[in-house]
Amino acid sequence: MTRPAQQGGAALPGRRASGILLPVSSLPGPWGIGTLGKEARQFVDFLAAAGQRYWQILPIGPTGYGDSPYQSFSAFAANPYLIDPASLIEGGLLDAEEAAGLSWGDDPCRVDYGALWAGRGQLLQKAAGRLSGTDPAFCAFCTAERDWLDDYALFMALKEENGHESWLCWPRPLRLREPAALAEAGARLAGRVFYWKAVQYLFFGQWQALKAYAAQKGVQIIGDIPIYVSADSSDVWASPELFQLDGEGRPTEVAGCPPDAFAADGQVWGNPLYNWEAHAAGGYAWWLRRLGHAGRVYDLVRIDHFRGLESYFVIPAGQASAAGGHWRKGPGMDFIEAVKAALPGLGIIAEDLGYLTEEVRALRQASGFAGMKVLQFAFDRREPGDYLPHNYRRNSVVYTGTHDNIPTAAWQAQADPEDVAAARAYMAAAEQDLTPAFIRTALSSVCDTAIIPMQDWLGLGAGARMNTPSRLSGNWQWRMAPGAAGETLASRIRALSERYGRV
Repeated sequence: MTRPAQQGGAALPGRRASGILLPVSSLPGPWGIGTLGKEARQFVDFLAAAGQRYWQILPIGPTGYGDSPYQSFSAFAANPYLIDPASLIEGGLLDAEEAAGLSWGDDPCRVDYGALWAGRGQLLQKAAGRLSGTDPAFCAFCTAERDWLDDYALFMALKEENGHESWLCWPRPLRLREPAALAEAGARLAGRVFYWKAVQYLFFGQWQALKAYAAQKGVQIIGDIPIYVSADSSDVWASPELFQLDGEGRPTEVAGCPPDAFAADGQVWGNPLYNWEAHAAGGYAWWLRRLGHAGRVYDLVRIDHFRGLESYFVIPAGQASAAGGHWRKGPGMDFIEAVKAALPGLGIIAEDLGYLTEEVRALRQASGFAGMKVLQFAFDRREPGDYLPHNYRRNSVVYTGTHDNIPTAAWQAQADPEDVAAARAYMAAAEQDLTPAFIRTALSSVCDTAIIPMQDWLGLGAGARMNTPSRLSGNWQWRMAPGAAGETLASRIRALSERYGRV
């Protein structure tokens, strides 16, 4: 499997279309978590039948702290849990008996990460053990992806050897990447390094097959990349000079967001901040590799926390609250021009939510990237941004809510009654349940693209929430029930999408 060519002409088209937000992990199926197998292809069939052009997903990187896809061990690698065991069985890398009898959790509508941690590696180890290190396709993959794969595989092997502790707790020679220590570790852990490379090879082989299937059905995949990387990642370990770290590799300042009406103490995310001067001096080479990789993996890319490119919130490391933080200028248009020059065919959606200023709005407009509009924010008086639909512009993507929002039915039940009344009056919604009105309003808006979370199409409540910001556990678990994405729902989605000119 060789590296696919950089996609060109992938920018959001200037015509009306719609799509559905559903993480890969939320697909149904027998493996404890959504995978890249039969159920993923069935969902693509559902999207095509429903007249949807886009499937938007969450980051597919290996999940780290709190099982969050936004705290990954790598900005380039993919999550081994999403590899489809049934496809490995069909390909002769697993026996059906080897997968039988393993438990992946008791609830088909919730991901049990503990069960996956305990058992998934057993299957993948068997499959990887049947790969040959001299297989031409495997060798071609390792060569094509060596600029991130070598460091990632050694990083994961060392994490195993060190009891899965953060790399900041490793012996100093390994923590600071002394060449002799790295060479000795690479030789000592060669078998585990091979395993971690093999797992990535297996993932991307299945991913390319799924993406090709989606393309045949006229469905494009919108990927999602966090602006920041995890402190405990191969990216920070391998390139410490690109981050704001001290001489021992520890962050001096970390990312977050300031106090607001939603969080009185703000949010301390803990991600290390970029050394933007070093990035600029190197022509933003690391970022261009990252975005180039994303452009090969996805059809379009959503950049999370776009406002951090204009200015980013700085919190002293070790501080429990964001109250003492401050804003600092980001790379701005210099970075965006470098991206557009190097990757002219890359379609980008800018997640321009949160604390916005005129400078952020001006940067998003100058970039030409599509921005985001969230209908739940339009009717929340705590939200300072103006998200009312009569202010929308065509080069935007409208959502009823995102993965960080509660499903709309639950929003209606929990929001301030005055906000709910304002939403009902604005949308002239007579029905008791406001979810259909939210969907109609999004689809009928002037925005070129409308993305509806699958939870809203299914009319689900609070139990289907994907993520509650600032909550440290219990997130990223929701899965769609088997059979929920059926023909009747596809017909209803298609009819509404046709009514508003999105098919």
